Amino acid sequence: MEQYEQALKIMQDMALVMERSPEAFKAMDEESLRQHFLVQLNGQFEGKATGETFNMSGKTDILLREGDRNVFIAECKFWKGPKAFGEAIEQLLGYTTWRDSKTAILMFNRGTETSTVLSGIDNVVKDHANFKRAVNWPHESGFRYVLHANGDVNRELIVTVLVFHVPR
Repeated sequence: MEQYEQALKIMQDMALVMERSPEAFKAMDEESLRQHFLVQLNGQFEGKATGETFNMSGKTDILLREGDRNVFIAECKFWKGPKAFGEAIEQLLGYTTWRDSKTAILMFNRGTETSTVLSGIDNVVKDHANFKRAVNWPHESGFRYVLHANGDVNRELIVTVLVFHVPR
């Protein structure tokens, strides 16, 4: 859990970088943004973070391994509405094995009011078939939930959703 929280802190710190240097990020697509997150993760985790890495049924955007364990699995998406966000949850769940329990969705927002995005995220997750409960996680632009793994209602996954405002 310590490494998971550390990875999330690195992600949150990138939000400040994006806000303070908007010109550097305004033309970036999802892959370019992901590379910036990977650079930061690899600086702290000694090169153990990879992008577009095969795990379970596809390639996850960010994977952090420690030894033979995945300690952080993340998907990066631009906000394209509630339906697309629901598909991102399904995609993330498809990348987790029974042993994986700490995941994240990095939601890049460009052009929609952030409060609209946050409301949409919360509604979609709470309506998801795998939803178990929301977790008290004080963060002004993110949420933490517990979902169950596909095929095992007793195996719990932590899903942290962070929203990043990306300038236009």
